[in-house]
Amino acid sequence: MNLTQLVELYKKYGSQGFEILGFPCNQFGSQAPGTDAEIKAFYKDKYNATFPMFHKDDVNYETTQEVYKYLRLNSELYSEFWGTAGRIPWNYGKFLVNSEGKVVRWAGLTNPNEFIPDIEALLKA
Repeated sequence: MNLTQLVELYKKYGSQGFEILGFPCNQFGSQAPGTDAEIKAFYKDKYNATFPMFHKDDVNYETTQEVYKYLRLNSELYSEFWGTAGRIPWNYGKFLVNSEGKVVRWAGLTNPNEFIPDIEALLKA
């Protein structure tokens, strides 16, 4: 899940313009079964997550929310690995997007700390 690492990254880089956006989804092993308010409270209480959390929605199939359609179609790395019509393979996928909206890094279960060099480079740009 990597919530602990995401919270630490947000604490470290949030004041420099780095943003984390949470999009809960229950399509993967029913890992987000609660309401939007319950999910947000869980992340806040258990992990002290203060980054924005959005409405729980789907990331795959015909009900895919628009943000995931955009991320998949605008990520060369994702497209090369999963194909443009590919599905998000698991919950807690991470996409690093630059200030122009280009997806520059994608990872599924990868520890978000591996993004640190990319985050720092983007913040300096």
